[in-house]
Amino acid sequence: MIELHGQEKWDRSVAVQAEIDAAGGTQSQEDRTLSAEDLAAAQAAALAGVAPISAGLVTLLAVLGIILAMACGVDALADRRPLAIGAGGALLALLVDALLIGPLTSPGARFLIHALPFAMIFYGLRHSAGLLAQNEVVRVVFPPLVLIVAVLGSILGGITNPTPAAALGAAGAILLAAYRKQQESGKSGQGVLMSAFAIVIMLLFGVNFDLRVGLEDVAFENWVAYAVAMAAYTVAMGGIVYACAVLFAGRVLSPVVRETAKVTAMVFAILIGCQTLNLGVSSFGGEHYIQELLRSFEREWAVFLIVMLVLFILGFVLDFLEIIYIVVPIVGPVIYGGTMDPKWVTIMIAVNLQTSFLTPPFGFALFYLRGVAPASVNTMHIYRGVAPFVGIQVLGLLLLWLVPGVVTVVPSLLSGN
Repeated sequence: MIELHGQEKWDRSVAVQAEIDAAGGTQSQEDRTLSAEDLAAAQAAALAGVAPISAGLVTLLAVLGIILAMACGVDALADRRPLAIGAGGALLALLVDALLIGPLTSPGARFLIHALPFAMIFYGLRHSAGLLAQNEVVRVVFPPLVLIVAVLGSILGGITNPTPAAALGAAGAILLAAYRKQQESGKSGQGVLMSAFAIVIMLLFGVNFDLRVGLEDVAFENWVAYAVAMAAYTVAMGGIVYACAVLFAGRVLSPVVRETAKVTAMVFAILIGCQTLNLGVSSFGGEHYIQELLRSFEREWAVFLIVMLVLFILGFVLDFLEIIYIVVPIVGPVIYGGTMDPKWVTIMIAVNLQTSFLTPPFGFALFYLRGVAPASVNTMHIYRGVAPFVGIQVLGLLLLWLVPGVVTVVPSLLSGN
């Protein structure tokens, strides 16, 4: 092994194995199982380090407070007492969460304690919705913005993973489009609003209660929450079906589905072609030869610089999906197997691939601009105009190369290193 890989890599592997052994990696499951006393001590230590106020609650109240503040600024002469009640509910929610709610508080008790503060908040939000609707810009921009925050917030807040969040975004977009279509037709959009409210209720109960009714011991409060969540789910699904019917009758749904099918088929065709080419290269030994060529360089930074240059050049003629599925699996074992920080390497590759959206002739962003630009702006104008932004991307890569701490400082703080 030393002759094949060198003394340095052997010593590093031995050190890593020693750390694994010290952490109990070679112990059996019985040896790693904590005793009742150790488990109680670990639980007490975890409870002692819990923050007095939930981070998710603070984030939610901050967003709701921004909505109340925006409504206050739309109409300075409007009655502000409902907005003040909503702001008071937000402060009361923070207070009761810090004083009355702990890590071991049951979901039912937590729900009842927060019932009054959130009732005050929703009372203020109901009044603020009417004020925000008076402003044309807010009425157009605010609903999509709320949808974006809901989708990204559900992922970053740990509520759900990206797949259900994408479904939430699709359902929200359908409801928004149906509501706008109803408003244009002079009809009431109450059914669509009820469906959106049902989705919010479903998410709130799903986050705060354990809805696994198949367990042996299910608390009464969880049964009640399950019934409410199922009722909200039924209303939400009915509203989405109704929204689809509205869009279909308005000749909006059919072209959207058709274009979505085209884009999806294109992406899957690209993925299938990339995997086929990758398997073909691997079956003829091309992957091995490329890796051996890269390993023949003595300096690790030279190998990484060559890989980054190749990725940058390929961005002119290939989409980032093809580069990820064809090139990265081949060069990945070489650039990730050295001494460079994997997190820094990943961000460098991601920023480099970002330039493929801007580099002609096949940059996706260029096609988007061509589609919305007036007839007086031709393709060469767009190519010349995008050059400074490509330069900014290159400067960003240079900054990350010279100051890798820009990338590694946050992961290091989160991991405690």
